[in-house]
Amino acid sequence: MPSSDAPKWLRPPGPEVLTLPAGHWWDAVRVPLAVGLRILDHLGPRTGAVIEDGYGGVLYWLVPPGSAAGWDVPAARVLGPGSHVAIPPRHRTYAPGLHWRVPPTRTRHWTDPDGLHAALRTTLA
Repeated sequence: MPSSDAPKWLRPPGPEVLTLPAGHWWDAVRVPLAVGLRILDHLGPRTGAVIEDGYGGVLYWLVPPGSAAGWDVPAARVLGPGSHVAIPPRHRTYAPGLHWRVPPTRTRHWTDPDGLHAALRTTLA
């Protein structure tokens, strides 16, 4: 039986990576790992779910659909409609490979886009 604290898009939990379209449940903001770790420090407990691709050296934040569409931040790439994101299984919270750096819950899967945008600008200044 699926865990009741998982967002609906992440049910049922499974053992495999899912490739899901961005722009429906969320958009993703992809940043290089070194920048992303500084952003995580800046956001602290205000961050939502974060995916780490340990082999690709990037972090992905999930934000409400369309909320980051107009961003112009050189180190960040916004993935919205037309993009897909590899989503690790909920239990994968460790490296190597694709895993949840900050696992999602029903109440905490999106990161506030204004807070993430400010953290990106501060970190890259």
